Amino acid sequence: MTNQSKFSGHKSTLPSKVCAHCGLNMSWRKSWAKNWDSIKYCSDKCRKISKAK
Repeated sequence: MTNQSKFSGHKSTLPSKVCAHCGLNMSWRKSWAKNWDSIKYCSDKCRKISKAK
């Protein structure tokens, strides 16, 4: 188990990224644990808009 998957109760200790399309700051989610390095967009909407350009 990695340190990222252990949640100590403080969201400020979790890693975060900026969305490549809208610039929204997104925090780490347990569902993204396996592919956190490949996450670029905060939502499907941002991903679809970026791919359309």
